[in-house]
Amino acid sequence: MMPFVAMIAAAYLLGAIPFGLLIGLAHGKDVRRLGSGNIGATNVARVVGRRWGRLCLLLDVLKGFVPALATGLWLVPATPAVGDLLGWLGVGVAAVLGHTFPIYLGFRGGKGVSTTIGVALGVFPYYTVPMIAALLAFTIVRVATGHVSLGSLAIAAAFPLAFMVYVLADPELSMAVLWPLQAVSALLGALIVVRHAGNIGRVLRGEERRLDESSVS
Repeated sequence: MMPFVAMIAAAYLLGAIPFGLLIGLAHGKDVRRLGSGNIGATNVARVVGRRWGRLCLLLDVLKGFVPALATGLWLVPATPAVGDLLGWLGVGVAAVLGHTFPIYLGFRGGKGVSTTIGVALGVFPYYTVPMIAALLAFTIVRVATGHVSLGSLAIAAAFPLAFMVYVLADPELSMAVLWPLQAVSALLGALIVVRHAGNIGRVLRGEERRLDESSVS
């Protein structure tokens, strides 16, 4: 139990590192006061430039991927019991909560999408295929609408649904054991939706900006 607790604490502190803010400050810009005011990759791309937004995206994904994968390799057996899954998922959730509620910034952080993607890719193999399907949904919605926020909401909806299909399609997998994975996929999806409440309102009012509307390149 103690190794899981240590990994959960480490995952939160890693997740709380505000890479988007640091990238902005390195360019003399506080992304909290510019653009949407968010420290995530989309706003960094708007305020600082797209290549820096891509760097922010990569770093925010790694904040979830590294602790999730490391925990799976070091602490989780090949055939995990429910307790193993709960500890593993606790690490992933801690990384996402670190990103969305970072202790270093008074618990005001990003929206959790990139770090959730990283966690899902790190919880291999259970979340990997479902997240790839969710990223496909993101791409379709993003291209169709031009809104990153709507693509993020597509991830929130598609991820738990894709995981359910993934388990039901494989006779060797049992929801009786893997239910923590289903529950946490839904929890992370719900967190993404809640964190995008402002975006949803702007979309409904026709005020949501597209990424390509930025003057920064």
